[in-house]
Amino acid sequence: NKIIQIVNFCSSRTKMEESLPLEMDNHVLDKEDGCYDNTDATFSDDEEELNNKGKKREFRFHQLKETYIEEPADITPFVDQLDETLKERVLQLQKGSDTETHCEVMQEIVDLILEEDFESEQMSTLASCLAELFKGHFRGDVLPEEITEESLEESVCKPVCLIFRNLCQMQEDNSSFSVLLDLLAELYQKQPKIGYHLLYYLKASKAAAGKMSLYESFAQATALGDLHTCLMMDMKACQEDDVRLLCYLTPSIYSEFPDETLRSGELLNMIVAVIDSAQLQELMCHVMMGNLVMFRKDSVLNILIQSLDWETFEQYSTWQLFLVHSIPLETIIPILQHLKYKEHPEALSCLLLQLRREKPSEEMVKMVLSRPYHLEDQFTTSILRHWAAKHDDLLGEHIKALLIKNNSMPRKRQSLRSSSSKLAQLTLEQMLEHLDSLRLNLSNTKNNCEFNIKLLHHSGGHNSFSGLKCSGAWETCLCLL
Repeated sequence: NKIIQIVNFCSSRTKMEESLPLEMDNHVLDKEDGCYDNTDATFSDDEEELNNKGKKREFRFHQLKETYIEEPADITPFVDQLDETLKERVLQLQKGSDTETHCEVMQEIVDLILEEDFESEQMSTLASCLAELFKGHFRGDVLPEEITEESLEESVCKPVCLIFRNLCQMQEDNSSFSVLLDLLAELYQKQPKIGYHLLYYLKASKAAAGKMSLYESFAQATALGDLHTCLMMDMKACQEDDVRLLCYLTPSIYSEFPDETLRSGELLNMIVAVIDSAQLQELMCHVMMGNLVMFRKDSVLNILIQSLDWETFEQYSTWQLFLVHSIPLETIIPILQHLKYKEHPEALSCLLLQLRREKPSEEMVKMVLSRPYHLEDQFTTSILRHWAAKHDDLLGEHIKALLIKNNSMPRKRQSLRSSSSKLAQLTLEQMLEHLDSLRLNLSNTKNNCEFNIKLLHHSGGHNSFSGLKCSGAWETCLCLL
């Protein structure tokens, strides 16, 4: 009996210990305030059951937005280093509340620093005061929700824009122009966002029409001293702060600074990394309307090769933007030699869709056949089959020409150090492997008979290839013909 009592006691204690953590966990979960509005996560399989009970609650994520607690500007460490007149104006900026008063005082400050007796040693101190006083101007969205001429003009009516406006009204060889550039350069060190705010002002303000080149003078005046570096840093800051503004600036940046934007994919990658499908479509429309050029013939191939390492949506966006440009496909067809079927499906699928719309040229056929043959890689076979159905005469001529050229070409030992020669290599065996794959794909079809007869006609019969030095691959060519 004692043994039975001990067993019962241990069993009941075990059940209590097993149920206790579960009850505690449930209690904690009931009391916790989660970050999803206290909604329950559900899987799609559970939706029907929850709907039947009438207790389904929506599960969604809420984007977290930064909230700023506006603190009074503290210019105490700097203001006492200014002369009395300038100090008085800066303190007026600190005490003022409305934008109109701020703009009036800011204009007075600009006039003061343009006077001949202004001490340039005060420039850095003044910039520190202004950066602290205007820090609220660099928060939130710059671009109006609804873009109109009135809303754009209103958005550039800020005290800091008074510096931009005065620069636009001056001649670049004027000494006052250099003084204001120095002030902007000092401000840039304290507040880097001022760079893309200047770009926005030069595009949005009527007073700055045709003055976008002023940004180059600004870039050279900064500590960076280089237009490309400054532009990329400012566009990166804009990308992180305001994607809408980035898209708004993009047409002007590409048109005004083509040498800085079209040589590499740096800016393009910034753009496609953050835009959504609607913004992509908007940029494509800009290209088609002639407002935006993002690629040119001499650099597009290198940019597309760079893009092979980007994320999937970034690559698809890049190809969409390329395809709306009027650049011949033959310009970028050598990229095929860089594409591996397991690593680059985005580029291959975009190229496949574009190639099927094209009439095959000899260079296109050569690039397609130069891809290494893999049983699982259907790219070459699929495009050859499409061309055989739509452009059989043309395809037959090109294949004949390539077979003859490659058979008569002396085989030289290629340097392993030369990556370009390695990429350009096209062997007879490689061609015949692809053609044999096409033959097998077309076997027992009407297209196979017609294509074989026409290819045989173009080749002038078997005798044209009687000198082929391709060992066992010759039987494949005979089967195809």
